[in-house]
Amino acid sequence: MTFIQTLKLHNFRCYPGAALEDLSSGLIVLHGPNGAGKTNVLEAVSLLSPGRGLRGAKNLEIQCQSAGQPWAVAASVQTDYGAVQLGTGLDAATEKRVVRVNGENARGQNALAEHVACVWLTPQMDRLFLDSSSHRRRFLDRLIFAFDPGHSGRVSRYENAMRQRSKLLQEGAADLVWLEGLEAQMAETGCAISAARLDFTARLQAACNSSETEYFPLAHLQAIGTIEELLEKSSALEAEEMFAYQLKESRGHDGERGGASTGPHRSDLAVRYAAKDMAADQCSTGEQKALLIGIIMAHAKLIAGERGSTPILLLDEVAAHLDKTRRGALYDLLIELGGQVWLTGTDENLFSALCSRAQFFEVRNSQLHRASQKRSAA
Repeated sequence: MTFIQTLKLHNFRCYPGAALEDLSSGLIVLHGPNGAGKTNVLEAVSLLSPGRGLRGAKNLEIQCQSAGQPWAVAASVQTDYGAVQLGTGLDAATEKRVVRVNGENARGQNALAEHVACVWLTPQMDRLFLDSSSHRRRFLDRLIFAFDPGHSGRVSRYENAMRQRSKLLQEGAADLVWLEGLEAQMAETGCAISAARLDFTARLQAACNSSETEYFPLAHLQAIGTIEELLEKSSALEAEEMFAYQLKESRGHDGERGGASTGPHRSDLAVRYAAKDMAADQCSTGEQKALLIGIIMAHAKLIAGERGSTPILLLDEVAAHLDKTRRGALYDLLIELGGQVWLTGTDENLFSALCSRAQFFEVRNSQLHRASQKRSAA
């Protein structure tokens, strides 16, 4: 089991300095008014895994504005193989993010994935099924990142090649060899991205099928797009060749419009409420929330099954729009799942069902205070 024992923040967002110590596995509740800094703590935890964290923030956006020294996050993490010291923060000279493992500089963020996997749910994700396809595509890719850190590099290589190709086409008189090389890279990495999405969606669907409950219904998931369709009907090599041909044929159009007319950057994640056979965007707000929680829980179970260790779950304001019965059901599922779960909320009473089953911290004016042991409800 992996869990954070100590978390320290330095010049991070609203925290010039803060520490949470003697943490255990299980549920950790952060409660306090809006703007107190609850989500900032969750963001700090999320940065102990590869990527930009739950806000997708740039390095300089995280810096505490009242401090000159660069921001940093440090944690003592207990894993199945013993304790490990993780740290990440801003390098003031390069304005890049650096990572340290047991006091030694790591070559990149992927080193964090060897020790910590994080899964999160934030209020901004509540509109996932109503927003554009780009939001669902990023959501799906983030789920894959936690499962396969190499997916991030594939997406970056594809997007970089697409930007270079677009620039060449818009400038005109492009070097044909260079252009064909970029299109070959887009075809290869693009098919790898779509193949990863298809494979992961099938795995996640299997996890959803085994995780359905009365309060968090089954979702039917499907990665859809032109490249996904090619891969389902032909071999990977044939799909690459057809994608490269499509890119060549669309050069004129892409030169005028920018980007590329087809590719994994236009794919989507289709979600349906299985019991009603209804598209998720047609469901009620409560049903959409329940479907999303079900997907996140299934994802956590998938990682636990594949990696042998439950990921750290970060649930920001997740209980605010759930009725008492559904909140209780969620808490029971979280405890059954095991691992460390961080929950935030403005109202401490939302977590009364947890009582002595969780560690409580009050967050107020950018300060963290451990609450006294909660007594069980009568």
